[in-house]
Amino acid sequence: MVVATRAIVFSALKYSEADLIVCCYTAVSGIKSYLLRGILKSKKGKVKASYFQPLTQLELIAEHKNKGTLEYIKEAKVCYPFQTLHTDIVKTGLVMFLSEMLKNCIREEEANEELYGFLEHAFQWLDQTDEVANFHIFFLLQLSMHLGFYPDASNIDEAYFNIVEGNFQALSTSNYCLEGPQIENFKKFFTVNIETLHTVKLSKKARQNLLELILAYYSFHVQGYQKPKSLAVLMQLFS
Repeated sequence: MVVATRAIVFSALKYSEADLIVCCYTAVSGIKSYLLRGILKSKKGKVKASYFQPLTQLELIAEHKNKGTLEYIKEAKVCYPFQTLHTDIVKTGLVMFLSEMLKNCIREEEANEELYGFLEHAFQWLDQTDEVANFHIFFLLQLSMHLGFYPDASNIDEAYFNIVEGNFQALSTSNYCLEGPQIENFKKFFTVNIETLHTVKLSKKARQNLLELILAYYSFHVQGYQKPKSLAVLMQLFS
C-alpha cells in the first residue's frame, strides 16, 4: 500500500556499505522502519541521506506492506527545514538524547495524531528558541502524558513523590518515595507551559538531579526501558 505521510526521523543506522536503515515516527502508521538501498553512494534520486538526521521532519511517499518487515520510501522531502537544531552544539546534544528516548519509548505501529502534533510543535519551538536549558525536562514530563503515565498532581502540595505510583503523598510508604529540593523543583514544571518555561530557574546540579528523577520515573513506567547512551554527552553539555 502506497501512503503519503508526515514523518519524524528517530534514527538512521548504516547497513552494509551504502544502505541505511531508518526508523521514523509517521503520522499515519506510527513507528516504521525503512531500508534505503544505495543511498550513501547515490547523488541522484528523490531520497537523500542528508534528510535522515535525527528529528528531521519529512513528507514521505512510502510503500507500507505492514508485515513487520522493513518498508520502502519512494520519495522524501523536508517539510520543516531546521535552522539551529543540527548546528547549535547544545541543541545537537538534546537532539541525540531525545531521539534516543523517543525510539526507546514509542513502539506502536498505529496513528496517534495528538502525539505526532506534540512532537512536531515541540521540536519546531526548540529550533526557534535560545531558551533551551529546561526543555528536555519539560518535554519528558509532557511526553509521559501522551504515553499514558503522566504523574497524578492532584495532591501536589504533599512532600513526597512516589515514582512507582506516580503521585504525590503526605507520607513515605516505600523506598520509592522521594522528598526534598529535587521534588520541589519537579513541582515547578507542572505550573508552566512551553512559553513560560524559561521562568523556572535551576542550578546546573539541580537540573541534573531532576533529569535523573524523570529518567528513574520512566524506567518504572516504560516496558523494556534502556538507559540512553547519549545521556553522558548531555550531562557534559549541561555541566
